[in-house]
Amino acid sequence: MRPPMALYDATSSPVRFRNWIDGKACEAASGGWLESVDPSRGEIWALVPDGRAADVDRAVQAARRAFRDGPWRGLTAAERARLLRRVGDLVTAHAGELAALESRDNGKAVRETGPEVAAVAEMFHYWAGAADKIQGETIRVGPASFNFTLAEPIGVVGAIIPWNSPLSLFAAKVGAILAAGNTVVVKPAEEAACTSLAFARFFEEAGFPPGVVNVVVGLGEEAGDALVRHPDVGKVTFTGETATARKITARSADTLKRLAFELGGKSANIVFADVDLDVAARGAVSAVFTGGAGQTCVAGSRLLVERPIYDALLARIAKLAGEIRLGDPLDPATAMGPLAFERQYQKVVSYLELGRTEGAEIAAGGEWGASLFEAGSPFAKGYFVRPTLFRGARNDMRICREEIFGPVTAAIPFEGEEEALALANDSSYGLAAGVWTRDLPRAHRMVRSLEAGIVWVNSYRRIHWAVPFGGVKQSGYGRDSGLESLQGYLQTKSAWIDLG
Repeated sequence: MRPPMALYDATSSPVRFRNWIDGKACEAASGGWLESVDPSRGEIWALVPDGRAADVDRAVQAARRAFRDGPWRGLTAAERARLLRRVGDLVTAHAGELAALESRDNGKAVRETGPEVAAVAEMFHYWAGAADKIQGETIRVGPASFNFTLAEPIGVVGAIIPWNSPLSLFAAKVGAILAAGNTVVVKPAEEAACTSLAFARFFEEAGFPPGVVNVVVGLGEEAGDALVRHPDVGKVTFTGETATARKITARSADTLKRLAFELGGKSANIVFADVDLDVAARGAVSAVFTGGAGQTCVAGSRLLVERPIYDALLARIAKLAGEIRLGDPLDPATAMGPLAFERQYQKVVSYLELGRTEGAEIAAGGEWGASLFEAGSPFAKGYFVRPTLFRGARNDMRICREEIFGPVTAAIPFEGEEEALALANDSSYGLAAGVWTRDLPRAHRMVRSLEAGIVWVNSYRRIHWAVPFGGVKQSGYGRDSGLESLQGYLQTKSAWIDLG
């Protein structure tokens, strides 16, 4: 009987995680390491490899061999599906470990990471079911000839994933990439790479050929740049900041790579006066506070409230925000963990100061750091920020224009549907929006008119692996999840048959 699979080497302190290249765990060629900090305590808890161009090249070459020369390309869709299904089963078997690892590494409360890990298992089962649904079509072009099309994999895909939800984004991207028949090199964000490195071992355990899945950690300007520039990478899919996407676009131009971007947002959560105030208040809180401490690209960070209910709704939100329990992300009773790393923490704190300077008033929160805990608390050095609600905000303020990526929302009053739409669409971003109303015709008008890739009505932050996820404008292009995502990892070949 095989011993249980170990997700990482826990014999050292700090714990060490290693890159995964060509079916083997390995250190960076340079021998260097990067520190991973437990954000709830502000202490180093793990080391990850400081990968460079040599490591990326080795991973890409392994992926290229696996695609062109190895057994991967010869597998049937049903065989790929069986392997993907095994990965999903392994996720279920190690669910508790993965959830705790993600919470330790990026600070997200385990009450969130637990359900996310369960969803990751379902994602791989979904992609297993999609693998044999890839089809071409026959086109009749004349009496003596016809054409048919083949949907073929691109080859080696580079997947650059962020630090806020690494497990979910790993599954959404890699599952689709593999279902389509490609191979992949994953570059996780160095701030929270541990779960991706642990996850890589599942593919060996499931029986994937070496080189099909590779994971290389390193700084963006080193490992990320090398992946984007590599001539043997056919496509790059990236989730992260809009500014980084611009750099990727420029650096990939020489090789004319296909690109897919899921980027930032400054999403409007619009509340009309006909709603149940208690329901809308709970929705606003979950939209930006208890969802990853606001570190989500779809966070409802602009709260547009119809003027007759403005004061009443904000009072309810302020009360709920004040009741949110902060603390140990591994404690199931914790509702909101810390921000993921110190640089992000300092950025969010700077916006709290900026909001006051711009003339907005803090209606809830506004505190951070050691002041949130009793003296001697192990979390006093953690990167905690109290959920913060600004009132009296205007859409031209920087706190309403720029992505803060933290537990901060700014409430803007509006008069009627027309002004709500004008305010919501007055943004360079277009990822998501929420609409709270009992008026069904109004809901449909808003869905049609909002410049966003995702619109929720009477809910917020609902995400499912079968539903396309992505934005418009400077929130990116391309989609993660759903069959539309699968099409993004395929290319069409036309074949002509002459019957004469």
